Amino acid sequence: MIIESEAAAKEWLREGLGVDNTTMARLELLADMLASENEQQNLVARGTLPHVWQRHIADSAQLLAVSRETLPEGPWLDLGAGAGFPGLVIAALRPDQPVLLVESRRLRTEWLRRAAAALELANAEIVHTRLEDMPTQPVSVISARAFAPLEKLLLISARFSTPDTIWLLPKGASAQHELEMLPKMIRHVFHVEQSLTDPAAGIVVGQLLGLGPESGKVPKGRRR
Repeated sequence: MIIESEAAAKEWLREGLGVDNTTMARLELLADMLASENEQQNLVARGTLPHVWQRHIADSAQLLAVSRETLPEGPWLDLGAGAGFPGLVIAALRPDQPVLLVESRRLRTEWLRRAAAALELANAEIVHTRLEDMPTQPVSVISARAFAPLEKLLLISARFSTPDTIWLLPKGASAQHELEMLPKMIRHVFHVEQSLTDPAAGIVVGQLLGLGPESGKVPKGRRR
């Protein structure tokens, strides 16, 4: 199934994910705030605003549906949170799950904080820092949308992962190619899932087992 319209995106959220009226109202507010803020800073491509439910909201929400495993409820780390996708959407859809949105740009951090406050997302924590400067902590889920090429992304953020951490990485049309180009030192069980919002796009899903097969290293956290 490919979500091809705004109406289809809203229907999928209600019927496919079971999103209630209160949460839909929060997402409506997010869409309105995004359109206004986009006049002040370029959060998303202007041409995507008429398709915000398909291109941004459902595109973010689909991360809750593409994993073949049940997603854990521990901290969710969203890297390069930018406009708030997927982080703000995930925080709205999973209000009992802590969501850490990491963003290094001041103006975008301020936007994320305003949006999280307006949507009353008590579970969303906005972290204004470069990822390299963020203290290490194990998390349950890692997401990143248009943040960095896959190999670089894994290398700079592996310290937040355990062998049980689920990675959800929208990579567009390059998903399969980037996965195939990973060096052997990056031990993983990743695969590509078809995006529900773009027939040409894929999402890298799975777990990072370790870096460096000779050393047998695994990401910090629980051991296998």
